[in-house]
Amino acid sequence: MSQAPFDQIRITHIGGPTALIEIGQLRLLTDPTFDPAGSRYVDGPVKLSKQTDPALTVSELGAVDAILLSHDQHKDNLDPAGRAYLSQAKQILTTPAAALRLDGRTRGLPPLRVSRKYHASLPPAPPTGSP
Repeated sequence: MSQAPFDQIRITHIGGPTALIEIGQLRLLTDPTFDPAGSRYVDGPVKLSKQTDPALTVSELGAVDAILLSHDQHKDNLDPAGRAYLSQAKQILTTPAAALRLDGRTRGLPPLRVSRKYHASLPPAPPTGSP
């Protein structure tokens, strides 16, 4: 396996919890949130209002190799536009509970479990689920 050129790492903050992490040719996206500013979310007594637009739209972002989804229960970590974007990812890594709620392409990683499927350009340091 070839080593990834770690001098070619770029992180683009898109907004809130959403970031694009590029390592060589590998593109990872964290917690996709793409709803526009002014979007409102109500979850019981909690009311949220999105204050700013994402720095990149879904069409500007393009394809990613994987989405790293911390959890799916809150719309400030996975809003409706981000949920719609999930279908465009090659794979989605998340918690086991979120994987059960999302589509069949989603892989749940238990805490401290290592994913053996990762991009060929990376050194042997695969994604690991965290508690």
